[in-house]
Amino acid sequence: MLIAQLSDPHVRPRGELYQGVVDSNAQFAAAIAQVNALDPRPDLVLLSGDLVDHGHADEYAMLGRLLADLTVPVRAIPGNHDERDAFRRAFAGQRWLPANGPVDYVSGDLGPVRIVALDVTLPGLHHGVVSEEGAAWLDGVLSAEPARPTIVMMHQPPFDTGIPYMDPYSCREGHRLAEVLARHPQVERLLCGHVHRVMQLRFGGTTLCTAPSTTTAIALQLRADARPASHVEPPGMLLHHWRQGTGLITHYVPIGTFPGPYPFA
Repeated sequence: MLIAQLSDPHVRPRGELYQGVVDSNAQFAAAIAQVNALDPRPDLVLLSGDLVDHGHADEYAMLGRLLADLTVPVRAIPGNHDERDAFRRAFAGQRWLPANGPVDYVSGDLGPVRIVALDVTLPGLHHGVVSEEGAAWLDGVLSAEPARPTIVMMHQPPFDTGIPYMDPYSCREGHRLAEVLARHPQVERLLCGHVHRVMQLRFGGTTLCTAPSTTTAIALQLRADARPASHVEPPGMLLHHWRQGTGLITHYVPIGTFPGPYPFA
């Protein structure tokens, strides 16, 4: 099973730039085109939050037009820049979408890997939290299929990255999540967005990966007094390839056209 993860596109209304600098819509369109051109074709695309920039209806309308070109099934969660009700309207009619409350759901109909979406966002705030209710829900759904390989997807990562202007907006109460995951070794990956960078670490007995943004990269500055900054680096995505006997392999893939292919390896 091949799963593409796109994150943090920050779609804007038609003709408007992200932060007045970057054409996030064109970059997301390029990401979609690259996913469509992959061979083999992915079985699924995961969108790990911050689909739009301000949660406005015209942004979600633009998101819908861009996603109409995607030829692969989608599963999505909101991020801190999304607005939960507008997000729900944008994906109305999707079987995976819960009718109300947090966008928590299970999707297991597209291949051997089960997808569990955990919505840790807090409406009106930029940090997230693993609530007691959310942790109990996750424990229950993981207990239902203990032998099936599983990916858990959320937006804000539940750890401090060391980037001082990002860590106040991480997911809090991560210990609740770690305790649940430690009881469920079938969880192959915990996938996050939010930080606009690729990071990985051991968490709760599994591997946590954060995805790059299709728009901009938040600057990797580890000094405690560093000031917020971003760069227009090459956008990217993650490809998660599950094979029987091997498990889940995660690849970083830059989005764009580059020299090659050349006849050597």
